[in-house]
Amino acid sequence: MSYFFVTTLQVFFCIALLSGLLWSRNPLPAVRPLVWTSLTGLIAGLLFGLSFKGSQQLQLLLVSAEVLVTLLFLLSFWWVPHRVRYLWQAVLVFGAARHWGQDPNLEGLTSTHVLNTDLLLNLTSLVLAFAVLCLAAAMCCMLVRRIRWTYWPLTLVVMVMLWLPVSGNLLLLLMKLQVVPLLKPLLSFVARVTNNAEMYNWVGAALLLFLGLCWLPILHRTFADVRATQEPIAHRLALAKRRNALRLLLTTAGCVAVVIASQLWWNLVASQPPQLSEAQPVTLAQDGMVHLPVEQLRDGKLHRFVWVADDGKAVRFFIINRYPDKLRFGVVFDACLLCGDQGYVMEGNQVICVACGVHIFIPSIGKAGGCNPVPIDNWRNDEKELTIPGDALAQGVNYFSTVVTIKVTDPVDNTQLTNTAAEYKYSWGGKTWFFASEANYNRFRAAPEQFAPGAAKEE
Repeated sequence: MSYFFVTTLQVFFCIALLSGLLWSRNPLPAVRPLVWTSLTGLIAGLLFGLSFKGSQQLQLLLVSAEVLVTLLFLLSFWWVPHRVRYLWQAVLVFGAARHWGQDPNLEGLTSTHVLNTDLLLNLTSLVLAFAVLCLAAAMCCMLVRRIRWTYWPLTLVVMVMLWLPVSGNLLLLLMKLQVVPLLKPLLSFVARVTNNAEMYNWVGAALLLFLGLCWLPILHRTFADVRATQEPIAHRLALAKRRNALRLLLTTAGCVAVVIASQLWWNLVASQPPQLSEAQPVTLAQDGMVHLPVEQLRDGKLHRFVWVADDGKAVRFFIINRYPDKLRFGVVFDACLLCGDQGYVMEGNQVICVACGVHIFIPSIGKAGGCNPVPIDNWRNDEKELTIPGDALAQGVNYFSTVVTIKVTDPVDNTQLTNTAAEYKYSWGGKTWFFASEANYNRFRAAPEQFAPGAAKEE
């Protein structure tokens, strides 16, 4: 499973179910013309979606045409010649493929212009997704042919699923062109129906599951027929009928399970941002330095640490040995000038920026520029120990936003309080001071040397 597998199901699931409904009340289509018309619609729609960059007026005209086509499609269910249904099949696939082609993430099929492993895996995901869609269409067609009363309820539900995003796009274009007023309820509706792609997989799977449940009484009757039939030929026919009915149910259930599992995998695993490993707390020694044993750091893994500044700001940094055969450390803040403090993770032998997903060339860690983590200055190491000055860590305070609650003392009257509860604070002598009252704050500002005689004078 991959992003392309899940999103392809989301885009084409409604179309697969409509295709099954299209052929469920008429003679089954011939395989060859069905395949060719579907492929033609897929390729044409994809190319159109990739290349069409029209104005908002043209986009409005196109979306309006989509609404008209869906209405004609619904009306055509009462009477359409058999050959015309192949045309409808191509139109349905064309419309979905057009929206699919507008997905900018399609460019992520491969990062190069050559055949590589990523491209092969992503293409395989697409092929598997279309195979599941074809199976879903076939199951829908076979079940509806046998359970006639489900035809119109399913058709109306699927059509509503198609109309919701189309109506959202139509409203959005009308608001952009100032034909419809820009109202909060309308914006909320547009956001809900155009940014909820996973709904198609959930509703599509629910509809297939509904058909499977409706099939259970019929399956139960086939079991009863087998038990009630004694004549050999009739008994064998009943067994074959039961076997086919059971296969139909199991295949439908398997298709539903694949769709649900893929969407759950995407929601709970793949779409979640990488989780940072736990940062090991460090403190400054009496000499104002952080001391770390080299033996702990030489393995080539990303070792994350956190130092809490005197104002409670949590400053994360990590150390990595950049070469496997010698000690060449990269000592950097767990933040980037471009992406902020979301940090970096190590997957396999690669360091990746959580914010933008850029893979960092490990030997370049410790050098400034690009999406590289911000380097820390003036650190030293020998064969036994790596040391980082406290003032070098203090330079990274502005790169981070997390504040840890710590106990602090008001230097004026020695009141104990916490940094997050203190309303007044003042930076002086290279340190942040916290105060229990405005009066203490003013007294300190007037004569800081009186209350902090040991602090260096502020630069």
